[in-house]
Amino acid sequence: MLHKIILFSLGIFALTGCDAQKKAKTTSKTSEMTSNSTKPDEQKNDVIYLSEGENKFLPEYKMNITFKGISEDSRCPEGVNCIWAGVALAQVEVMGTSTRPVLLNLASMDFPNKNYHQSAEFNGYTITLQEVTPYPKAGGAEELKGKYKIGVSIKNNRASSDTTKK
Repeated sequence: MLHKIILFSLGIFALTGCDAQKKAKTTSKTSEMTSNSTKPDEQKNDVIYLSEGENKFLPEYKMNITFKGISEDSRCPEGVNCIWAGVALAQVEVMGTSTRPVLLNLASMDFPNKNYHQSAEFNGYTITLQEVTPYPKAGGAEELKGKYKIGVSIKNNRASSDTTKK
């Protein structure tokens, strides 16, 4: 008899533990979904701001965008006289709802001789790098790793839906 009571008690504890885990998972998923959505203060003047490593789903473009990092930052540091202004090269991964992920290298300025482009096309949209912050200081760009923030704009290239192409 005591054996049956102990087994029954262990079974009840196991089931309540499973229920508590399910509740914890659903609340974390809900908070995760709200934190990944675009907030109005992070999207000013049609510029979408992303911190390094941040991922956002943009429902109006049916696209997921991730700022992977800065692969090159040769911009002239503040307070230093340079011959060339330099460029920052951001790696941005985009993925449509029905496409595979594509890694775009967007530069802070166009320089075709070095294959630097400020804009790239993806899934009928032009994605343009508008800004990269912070600006490097005289100490070098290495100390900024992980602290970068970018602003990108997305423009629709497709013709309006009421016209037909022949």
